[in-house]
Amino acid sequence: MMDKDSFRSIQSIGRTQLIDELMEHATFEKSSVLQSSGDDTAVLEDRDSYQLLTSETFMEGVDFDLTYFPLHHLGYKIAVAAVSDVYAMNGHPEVVLVNLAVPNKISVDMLKEIYKGIEAASKDFKFQIVGGDLTASHQILSASISCYGTVTKDLITYRKGARKNDAICVTGDLGGAIAGLRILMREKKYWEEKEEQQSFEPDLAEYEYVVKRQLVPIARKDVIDKLDELNIIPTSMIDITQGLVSELKHLANASEVGAHIYGATIPISLKTRHVADEMKEDVDKYALYGGEDFELMFTLPEDDVEKLTDEFSDFAVIGKIIDREEGVKMQQAEGDMILFDDPEDD
Repeated sequence: MMDKDSFRSIQSIGRTQLIDELMEHATFEKSSVLQSSGDDTAVLEDRDSYQLLTSETFMEGVDFDLTYFPLHHLGYKIAVAAVSDVYAMNGHPEVVLVNLAVPNKISVDMLKEIYKGIEAASKDFKFQIVGGDLTASHQILSASISCYGTVTKDLITYRKGARKNDAICVTGDLGGAIAGLRILMREKKYWEEKEEQQSFEPDLAEYEYVVKRQLVPIARKDVIDKLDELNIIPTSMIDITQGLVSELKHLANASEVGAHIYGATIPISLKTRHVADEMKEDVDKYALYGGEDFELMFTLPEDDVEKLTDEFSDFAVIGKIIDREEGVKMQQAEGDMILFDDPEDD
């Protein structure tokens, strides 16, 4: 029996340390496994390529709210979360397995809506649904997806590998997903406070961009295709699911380097800024800590940045790699410097 005085809550140690401690019990090793935990996917060696394995789990009440989250969007989003990890390794998804824990409140047609969303993603990102599992749940819906992908040995890109003076690049814009969530949560609260509650159908036309960023995010297959076309291999890469700061620290820690970014260069949509202003919140915090944007962050030598810029516009250089001893830091527009905590503190 566990001593109550030794009880540690998950919140007290954080997500990264929890994973590290759990993996201490993964002691049996196979020679074909090159990378287990610690990157966007596990990596298994094949003859001419590497196999990429990853999984994502979404829990009702934690990761999604059925009040405002259409089930076909849920299916699409869990698929995007998984294939984005594969793209972050410079690979391509091949097949997925879908596991659902289903309470009685979910009907057959509702489950089919989830699969319609996954099917739409399969056509967009070129993977096949090959099976999975269904089980009962007492109260909440849980959806899990496992994705298998591949990458040729000469193209694989890890979180480790960034070198001093490499440019730090991010695709798209950041903070839109959390802005969309803030709008949906506000509308839900308004609906709950109404005297007569009817179906939840708010007018979100003004916020379409950010709501789509939350409900129907896009994995960046186009970026991987363009890098391949131009014969550019990033020195390191990670997808932005936990927020820019968290992912930047993961990349810096894995590469054993520091990072210096510039707040003024972080790409943020005007529509995201509008939401932050309306909410009287700091839009920079949306971009730095919001998460679920599923954009890619990668590092490149200067010559490759110029080469990519000539052919592709949907990315921004936000900083550079520096010595590890200098830490992970951001220079604000006013000139003040913010030093982020050590990567191990996440």
